Amino acid sequence: MAAERLVVIGGDAAGMSAASQARRLRSPDELEITAFERGHFTSYSACGIPYWVGGEVDGPDALIARSPEAHRERSIDLRMRTEVTEIDVAGRRVRVRDVDSGAAAGGDERWHGYDKLVIATGARPLRPPLPGIDAPGVHGVQTLDDGQALLDTLGELERTEGRRAVVVGAGYIGVEMAEALIRRGYAVTVLNRDEQPMPTLDPDMGALVHEAMCGLGIETVNGTTVTKILTGEDGRVRAVATEDEEYPADVVVLGLGVRPETGLARAAGLPLGPSGGLLTDLSMRVRGYEDIWAGGDCVEVLDLVSGRTRHIALGTHANKHGQVIGANVGGGYATFPGVVGTAVSKVCDLEIARTGLLEAQATAVGLRYVSVTVESTSRAGYYPGTRPMHVKMLAERRTGRLLGVQIVGREGAGKRVDIAAVALTAGMTVEEMTALDLGYAPPFSPVWDPVLVAARKATSAVAADVRAR
Repeated sequence: MAAERLVVIGGDAAGMSAASQARRLRSPDELEITAFERGHFTSYSACGIPYWVGGEVDGPDALIARSPEAHRERSIDLRMRTEVTEIDVAGRRVRVRDVDSGAAAGGDERWHGYDKLVIATGARPLRPPLPGIDAPGVHGVQTLDDGQALLDTLGELERTEGRRAVVVGAGYIGVEMAEALIRRGYAVTVLNRDEQPMPTLDPDMGALVHEAMCGLGIETVNGTTVTKILTGEDGRVRAVATEDEEYPADVVVLGLGVRPETGLARAAGLPLGPSGGLLTDLSMRVRGYEDIWAGGDCVEVLDLVSGRTRHIALGTHANKHGQVIGANVGGGYATFPGVVGTAVSKVCDLEIARTGLLEAQATAVGLRYVSVTVESTSRAGYYPGTRPMHVKMLAERRTGRLLGVQIVGREGAGKRVDIAAVALTAGMTVEEMTALDLGYAPPFSPVWDPVLVAARKATSAVAADVRAR
């Protein structure tokens, strides 16, 4: 009996986790696995790129979890620099081309059949069609290739006096790249179209991030829109223009967020959600297609708090998706129930975390809520090194169900969001949270942990709201 043929599109977290898990469950005689990756690297941490650029970690090898050779040693036919250009669902085949051969003629294209297909095409960085956007010196930072290209540019500018960098966008990547460039000795300006940095926080919490960025010497211009990239006589970037101002730049980094890379899926007629991501069932099987799975940054997943699907591009989710897909392809059974939207980042020593819904997100899905903000400390107030911490909490009116938490503070602040993530997953109320038996000792927490202080205040706010009605 011939072995089944599994084809995986994409060689990073979701794709190779799926391939590896399927291989653990089924031998090469039972399942042939072929994976196609158009880039130079596989199974790497894109989240580590800002820290590589900033010199805090080595790269790119240190950011690679498993090399192509390691995958091939496990009988996974991983073909690098090979791009899938079309999915023929009816014919159960994909069209592929060699990126590096016959480039002038569009590459050497051929068809490859499959019995089972995994789509793990990731996400693409937003790159608006502005004049000058493709000029030398303008960089995105989505892949290790992108990180190396940026480092090459920074190397060319090493001897330049008064080096200036402009970062467009103030989300996770924008803020992290601003810090990395400050570390490399650049004067940094961040141009942000939103009211405050970090649109994954409510504006009042984003204002705390803005304050910290200013303290680091990062010029942050909020509420502005980039209109074009200006170039010099040599064709290289020289400035970034907004509607009101020009900001000199020797290098520009784009941190405008990402969108699901689902062009292939769309052309093949596969179902997409409101954000453009593939829609799957709990087993990560594409809805309506028995032998096609999808995972990673190209899918939308269920938000357990709002009950809607969302696109959240995180490596943690991608690896879990891959494990679930691999188990199901390999003959086992696994499901991915959904997410609560947990994320954590930092700018120098300021830790930034959120989980659940923001105020605007809660309003958009029709949830009525109360919100509270508390200022507490990371340790007992008398213990050396204690630092302030702000916690914002949203709870549903009447029921008191926890809806979301945002935390901004110094050392020890960020990972406290995990308490709230567990509470959200369990569907707890803020009153139930006040009884949580959390660890306490003066070096780690006040007697009342800051998250529980917020839960107590939210409980009172819910009760007051009920009485007012």
